[in-house]
Amino acid sequence: MLIDGATSDVSVGGYRVKDGENSYLFINQGVTFYSNKNFIWLNNKLIKLDIPDDANINNLLNNQLIVHLKSDWKVNNTLYKQGTLISLNFTQLIDGKKEIQSIYVPDQFSNIEGASVTKNKLLVNVLKNVKSELYVFGFKNGKWEKTKVPAPDFGTLNIGSIDEFSDQYFFYFQNFLTPSTLYIGDATTNKISVVKSLPAFFDSKKYTVNQYKAKSKDGTMIPYFVVAPKKLVKNSKNPTLLYAYGGFEASSLPYYSGVTGTNWLDNGGIYVLANIRGGGEYGPKWHQAGLKEKRQDIYDDFHAVAEDLIHKKITSSQHLGIMGGSNGGLLVGVAFTQRPDLYNAVVCAVPLLDMKRYNKLLAGASWMGEYGDPDKPEEWAFIQKYSPYHNLKENENYPEVFFTTSTRDDRVHPGHARKMVAKMTDMGYKVYYFENTEGGHAGSSTNDQRARAVALQYAYLFMKLK
Repeated sequence: MLIDGATSDVSVGGYRVKDGENSYLFINQGVTFYSNKNFIWLNNKLIKLDIPDDANINNLLNNQLIVHLKSDWKVNNTLYKQGTLISLNFTQLIDGKKEIQSIYVPDQFSNIEGASVTKNKLLVNVLKNVKSELYVFGFKNGKWEKTKVPAPDFGTLNIGSIDEFSDQYFFYFQNFLTPSTLYIGDATTNKISVVKSLPAFFDSKKYTVNQYKAKSKDGTMIPYFVVAPKKLVKNSKNPTLLYAYGGFEASSLPYYSGVTGTNWLDNGGIYVLANIRGGGEYGPKWHQAGLKEKRQDIYDDFHAVAEDLIHKKITSSQHLGIMGGSNGGLLVGVAFTQRPDLYNAVVCAVPLLDMKRYNKLLAGASWMGEYGDPDKPEEWAFIQKYSPYHNLKENENYPEVFFTTSTRDDRVHPGHARKMVAKMTDMGYKVYYFENTEGGHAGSSTNDQRARAVALQYAYLFMKLK
């Protein structure tokens, strides 16, 4: 046995990392969703790596261990700030010594979305004000040197396949109006070229994308994107769909959707993507600003974006709908129970809603690092304030919510949606409900099932908003 995990651990696993001719076995013990103990198995001995438990190990290149910091780390009187990508001399780290280099230090409006290594280079995907940039780093004379890749601007970039035997790599680029496009790049020459693109499903020339910021309740400025016709009339009558996620450090980035384009935009709708706290758009601090007792700030951000859309006369509460799934289903559940005056349609998909018992169902216990432990009175005190199931009231002017779930959801139990529908029905509220018998947490297992679910959702939205 290499390691004996505790019954309370979220995970225990191992993986092998190559660095040139060397190969190392790493072992990760997930103590919580956001903290890990990292080890290396060397010479039949388990050695714990002396790095912060909340840091993420990325890779190994030229004897440099690449680490992404989730909190400030002070070493030898030098402070390495939260969100920084650093490298440590690996052989020295094994011996208990620390020789550290800063690779990339984000500012308050940027974040490191990912990093990958080729044979000789490090690729770093940086998010600046919710738009992607790609950089190549080389380690020379004990220092990291940076070069920007001439990738397209104003969209989302994801590193695809890499070649550990050369410096070639693939990346994908897309935005709201550009289909996903595959590029091949060379990290040595810094040249890129298009390989292939998915087809366009709607005429993007008719639309424009603008980015705005709304002021949340505590004064924090919350960015959001609006995809609308170029000839938009701001008369408060436009059917508008607001989407967000707000959790688990998952960034909500610009993406191309033929479904949204053909079913919503081409039928006169406006699409809004909000980058509320809880995500990773501005780094670990953006996520941690909404953890546990600070969760209400996430929901205030969402309300603020809705209010800003109404203030700009892009739409009105009568024509404003919201959509979210999983943690986003919790978000929209909180939204309509806290501010029913703002929304006239709600698509609440595969949602968490009963926050008293979420940790008893399926994967729920692993999320207590995000929401808190409802079995602890001091933590239930703040969870209870927003739990949608527990904040339903009689004689409220709630919108007619459309709940969707899957019988075979193995991540968020369908009992959340079922209980909410039953309680609202008992209170006399009209709701819409669709439960697919297949599909897991995605809610659908075939393209036909997915098409049916999407058709139901957009038919509902236009019925309520247009």
